[in-house]
Amino acid sequence: MELYSIHTLVLALVFAIALIMGAVMNRTNFCTMGGVSDWVNIGDTGRMRSWLLAIAVAMTGLLLLEGLSLVQLPEDTMPPYRTQNFAWLRYLVGGLLFGIGMTLGSGCGTKTLVRIGTGNLKSLLVAAMIGLVVYLMFTTQLFAVSVQSWAAPTIVDLSRYGMQDQAVGTIVARLVGGDPAAMRLIVGALIAAALFWFVFRSEDLRASRDNIIGGVVVGLAIVAGWYITAGPLGQAWYDYAMFADQRPSRVGVQSFTFVSPIGDSLRYLLEPTQLTLLTFGTMAVFGVIAGSFLYGLFTGGLRFERFHSFQDFRNHAVGGLLMGYGGFVAMGCTIGQGITGLSTVALGSFLAFGGIVAGAAATMKVQYYLMDERGFWPALRAGD
Repeated sequence: MELYSIHTLVLALVFAIALIMGAVMNRTNFCTMGGVSDWVNIGDTGRMRSWLLAIAVAMTGLLLLEGLSLVQLPEDTMPPYRTQNFAWLRYLVGGLLFGIGMTLGSGCGTKTLVRIGTGNLKSLLVAAMIGLVVYLMFTTQLFAVSVQSWAAPTIVDLSRYGMQDQAVGTIVARLVGGDPAAMRLIVGALIAAALFWFVFRSEDLRASRDNIIGGVVVGLAIVAGWYITAGPLGQAWYDYAMFADQRPSRVGVQSFTFVSPIGDSLRYLLEPTQLTLLTFGTMAVFGVIAGSFLYGLFTGGLRFERFHSFQDFRNHAVGGLLMGYGGFVAMGCTIGQGITGLSTVALGSFLAFGGIVAGAAATMKVQYYLMDERGFWPALRAGD
């Protein structure tokens, strides 16, 4: 196998996995924001449990890969989930803002891409706003001014407390004793088992094939991403990049996340002849859109959806800006931190996940309160 073909192969595999993700998410209506909405507003936990199932599958898969020494995650994964620099305030604030934004924008980053694939103009605006914020974070002083200025002083260096990373198992090992690597596996296995128990104790979930398929496929996609980039193929990919005449962007150990990659995709679209700008993330973005489009095409699910009012436009624009900023601050979205990050059992990912759910739930409560106060909610219920 020629070295250059390794880079091509990695990008092709990522695109293929994302293609399947996009089609399955469209088919099963896998939606993290929808899961929170169903739970908060009508007490239905089906889609929320599907999200938790994806976490459990991803966590179990990565535990097996690490336990069998098939992959080894370095501290500098992209993003660095297990980093020693515990930016607790970034995780919380970013998660909250992302949760608010995805509620205003009618879906998380991945759902935005799925809807773009079916012809949703609203989601195209949301993605453009996310991409704009991330692009400015990378290319201007916006990150230093709007994030580092308040977040840097709150970062806790865990190495000062004898911890090599922020995995929950490592922290437990430091508190009670034991080998950190073994404790990571034990604690991760216990958390994954608890998630599986909670998910499948619901008769409604067990009866919903779509929720099960959606959760399992998304979880397995995360595991595949880790194996591709942290396994033997990933090492060959990294070695190629180090000696390439034109070094490709963002080569390293990673799995699926969608906020920063939307910004990378915008950057690539501005310079489409620069093939080195095609990354794991951009191929994931294009793959999800393509998969959703193909599923909609073959099932008659394509339909153009436009804005119904200026307020609708404004909400989606603001939602996209908050998702871009919040997701960048939290170092991930409902997939990036809420599944991929949690698969590493990193404490920061749990904080980001909690922030996202809390931000979305609070925004939904405020929205419905305002609708009720203005007399819209009763009419909406009657229309439903």
